[in-house]
Amino acid sequence: MAIAAQARPSSLLRRALVADAVISGAVGALQLAVAGPLSGLLAIEAGWLQRSGVVLLAWTALLGWMLTRKTVSPPMAWTVIGTNLAWVLASILVLVEGAIAPNTLGTAYVLAQAAVVAIFAELQFFGLRRQSRG
Repeated sequence: MAIAAQARPSSLLRRALVADAVISGAVGALQLAVAGPLSGLLAIEAGWLQRSGVVLLAWTALLGWMLTRKTVSPPMAWTVIGTNLAWVLASILVLVEGAIAPNTLGTAYVLAQAAVVAIFAELQFFGLRRQSRG
Protein backbone atom coordinates (compact mmCIF):
# COMPACT_ATOMS: atom_id res chain seq x y z
CA MET A 1 0.00 0.00 0.00
CA ALA A 2 2.78 2.48 0.87
CA ILE A 3 4.52 1.76 -2.43
CA ALA A 4 1.41 2.74 -4.39
CA ALA A 5 1.32 6.08 -2.56
CA GLN A 6 4.90 6.97 -3.51
CA ALA A 7 5.41 9.33 -6.43
CA ARG A 8 7.11 8.17 -9.58
CA PRO A 9 10.89 8.70 -9.32
CA SER A 10 10.92 11.52 -11.87
CA SER A 11 7.87 13.37 -10.60
CA LEU A 12 9.85 15.57 -8.18
CA LEU A 13 12.14 16.68 -10.99
CA ARG A 14 9.22 17.41 -13.31
CA ARG A 15 7.28 19.28 -10.63
CA ALA A 16 10.36 21.36 -9.79
CA LEU A 17 10.82 22.18 -13.49
CA VAL A 18 7.15 23.13 -13.83
CA ALA A 19 7.33 25.37 -10.75
CA ASP A 20 10.53 26.96 -12.09
CA ALA A 21 8.87 27.62 -15.46
CA VAL A 22 5.68 29.05 -13.95
CA ILE A 23 7.43 31.36 -11.48
CA SER A 24 10.11 32.42 -13.98
CA GLY A 25 7.48 33.17 -16.60
CA ALA A 26 5.34 35.16 -14.17
CA VAL A 27 8.26 37.22 -12.89
CA GLY A 28 9.60 37.78 -16.40
CA ALA A 29 6.21 38.94 -17.66
CA LEU A 30 5.77 41.18 -14.61
CA GLN A 31 9.16 42.80 -15.10
CA LEU A 32 8.43 43.47 -18.76
CA ALA A 33 4.88 44.69 -18.23
CA VAL A 34 5.55 47.09 -15.36
CA ALA A 35 9.28 47.81 -15.57
CA GLY A 36 8.73 51.57 -15.11
CA PRO A 37 6.65 51.48 -11.92
CA LEU A 38 8.68 48.54 -10.59
CA SER A 39 11.86 50.51 -11.24
CA GLY A 40 10.60 53.38 -9.11
CA LEU A 41 9.54 51.04 -6.33
CA LEU A 42 12.79 49.00 -6.25
CA ALA A 43 15.33 51.61 -7.40
CA ILE A 44 16.53 49.21 -10.10
CA GLU A 45 16.87 50.63 -13.61
CA ALA A 46 13.94 49.70 -15.85
CA GLY A 47 16.42 48.42 -18.44
CA TRP A 48 17.81 45.88 -15.96
CA LEU A 49 14.32 44.70 -15.13
CA GLN A 50 13.36 44.45 -18.81
CA ARG A 51 16.52 42.57 -19.81
CA SER A 52 16.22 40.11 -16.95
CA GLY A 53 12.51 39.75 -17.80
CA VAL A 54 13.42 38.75 -21.37
CA VAL A 55 15.98 36.26 -20.02
CA LEU A 56 13.35 34.79 -17.70
CA LEU A 57 10.86 34.40 -20.54
CA ALA A 58 13.49 32.67 -22.70
CA TRP A 59 14.28 30.43 -19.71
CA THR A 60 10.58 29.64 -19.38
CA ALA A 61 10.44 28.65 -23.05
CA LEU A 62 13.45 26.34 -22.63
CA LEU A 63 11.94 24.70 -19.56
CA GLY A 64 8.63 24.32 -21.39
CA TRP A 65 10.41 22.58 -24.24
CA MET A 66 12.22 20.26 -21.80
CA LEU A 67 8.90 19.37 -20.21
CA THR A 68 7.56 18.22 -23.59
CA ARG A 69 10.18 15.46 -23.62
CA LYS A 70 9.09 12.06 -22.37
CA THR A 71 11.97 12.09 -19.89
CA VAL A 72 14.31 14.77 -18.70
CA SER A 73 17.80 13.44 -19.32
CA PRO A 74 20.50 13.89 -16.68
CA PRO A 75 22.49 16.30 -18.91
CA MET A 76 19.37 18.46 -19.37
CA ALA A 77 18.69 18.41 -15.63
CA TRP A 78 22.31 19.31 -14.81
CA THR A 79 22.11 22.19 -17.29
CA VAL A 80 19.05 23.53 -15.49
CA ILE A 81 20.64 23.09 -12.05
CA GLY A 82 23.88 24.76 -13.15
CA THR A 83 22.05 27.65 -14.81
CA ASN A 84 19.94 28.19 -11.72
CA LEU A 85 23.04 28.24 -9.51
CA ALA A 86 24.65 30.73 -11.92
CA TRP A 87 21.55 32.96 -11.58
CA VAL A 88 21.88 32.86 -7.79
CA LEU A 89 25.56 33.79 -7.97
CA ALA A 90 24.90 36.56 -10.51
CA SER A 91 22.11 37.96 -8.34
CA ILE A 92 24.46 38.24 -5.40
CA LEU A 93 27.30 39.63 -7.50
CA VAL A 94 25.25 42.46 -9.03
CA LEU A 95 24.56 43.63 -5.48
CA VAL A 96 28.04 43.12 -4.06
CA GLU A 97 29.85 44.59 -7.06
CA GLY A 98 27.49 47.57 -7.23
CA ALA A 99 26.25 46.88 -10.77
CA ILE A 100 22.86 47.90 -9.43
CA ALA A 101 22.14 50.02 -6.36
CA PRO A 102 18.60 49.16 -5.30
CA ASN A 103 16.88 50.46 -2.21
CA THR A 104 16.06 48.11 0.66
CA LEU A 105 12.97 46.76 -1.09
CA GLY A 106 14.95 46.26 -4.31
CA THR A 107 17.68 44.40 -2.45
CA ALA A 108 15.05 42.18 -0.84
CA TYR A 109 13.51 41.57 -4.30
CA VAL A 110 16.84 40.47 -5.79
CA LEU A 111 17.71 38.30 -2.79
CA ALA A 112 14.22 36.74 -2.69
CA GLN A 113 14.56 35.80 -6.37
CA ALA A 114 17.96 34.29 -5.65
CA ALA A 115 16.56 32.30 -2.71
CA VAL A 116 13.65 30.93 -4.76
CA VAL A 117 15.98 29.96 -7.60
CA ALA A 118 18.32 28.25 -5.11
CA ILE A 119 15.36 26.24 -3.82
CA PHE A 120 14.46 25.25 -7.40
CA ALA A 121 18.05 24.09 -7.98
CA GLU A 122 17.96 22.03 -4.80
CA LEU A 123 14.61 20.42 -5.64
CA GLN A 124 15.82 19.70 -9.18
CA PHE A 125 19.00 18.12 -7.80
CA PHE A 126 17.04 15.85 -5.46
CA GLY A 127 14.56 15.07 -8.23
CA LEU A 128 17.43 14.06 -10.51
CA ARG A 129 18.85 11.84 -7.77
CA ARG A 130 15.49 10.11 -7.35
CA GLN A 131 15.16 9.69 -11.09
CA SER A 132 18.66 8.20 -11.33
CA ARG A 133 17.88 5.67 -8.60
CA GLY A 134 14.82 4.60 -10.59
